[in-house]
Amino acid sequence: MAGNTFGQLFRITTFGESHGGAVGVVVDGCPPNIAITEEEIQKDMDRRKPGQSAITTPRKEQDIIHILSGVVDGKTTGTPILLLAYNKDVKSEDYLHLQNLYRPGHADYTYQVKYGIRDHKGSGRASARETLARVAAGAIAKKYLKNKLGIEFLSYVEQVGDIKTSIDFETVTAKQIESNIVRCPDEATAGRMIKLIEEVRDDGDSIGGVIRGVIKHIPAGLGEPVFDKLPADLAKAMISINATKGFEFGSGFAGVAMRGSQHNDSFYTDSKGNIKMKTNHAGGTLGGISNGQTIYFRVAFKPVSTIKKKQQTVTTEKNYTELEANGRHDPCVLPRAVPIVDAMSALVIMDHYLRHKAQNEQS
Repeated sequence: MAGNTFGQLFRITTFGESHGGAVGVVVDGCPPNIAITEEEIQKDMDRRKPGQSAITTPRKEQDIIHILSGVVDGKTTGTPILLLAYNKDVKSEDYLHLQNLYRPGHADYTYQVKYGIRDHKGSGRASARETLARVAAGAIAKKYLKNKLGIEFLSYVEQVGDIKTSIDFETVTAKQIESNIVRCPDEATAGRMIKLIEEVRDDGDSIGGVIRGVIKHIPAGLGEPVFDKLPADLAKAMISINATKGFEFGSGFAGVAMRGSQHNDSFYTDSKGNIKMKTNHAGGTLGGISNGQTIYFRVAFKPVSTIKKKQQTVTTEKNYTELEANGRHDPCVLPRAVPIVDAMSALVIMDHYLRHKAQNEQS
């Protein structure tokens, strides 16, 4: 199946299914001599893993990462890196009743149409479990970019349902994000979000929301003209994540209500002679190339498709039926999706930084 590889110079290929033996990723094009350990990658894996709180799926997977190649004595060698996490808490019997019907909101029907076969056990490659591979690879990119350039990735839950925080993303810290189980840096709003998710869960339903992506301390000059603009690649990266339905960069749709005189970010020079901008409506890029300001965007996630409420559907024989789904699923994907957004952001920035270095001798 095509479409499993992402990136150009820093390239990842993910593999594995939700109810298969393991899920993993091959990272190719990684620079040598990056100090990385399984323990460091595991920290990000633990942020994404299931069963971490009362508002996530009860599936108990520790998602222990194993480095099987490309690292010697704690440092990358420049050769392909294989990262693997074995599936342990598999209950495929929970999906037997889904074998001959199509779940509303899922990829069952489209996979069947495209390939003539599908994996009904946990959705196979369409499962969000595939994203653990992205997070593992992203951890290496994050480590390199933090040490090399001081870049920080600070995504957080901005909205669940109609509950939204108005906190200034420029002030948000990693400690604030990790201070509660919903990963909203606004404690008061986080409490209301958690309560809403619990109510939806107890009602056998699900709910969506918005993650704010934030990339700080990024240097100017990253991105390619026309088709490989930095926002364009970030958009592709985010929309490739399961359950995403929208991407908004910089001022986004709010910008349509502004005049050009309001939206343009005026230039000035600071006391050290550095070129700065007074505002950041552009979202940290101009012409698709980073301008040195904070990059920010929003990613919309739909409600989880698998719910306990009865839904009308059809069987593979085209007969009407009702589905009351079982299994172990998140009532809201947002808390576990935060590290995925961080990882995909890091993979995009890492790839563009290496491309920039390859083209510019002085970088």
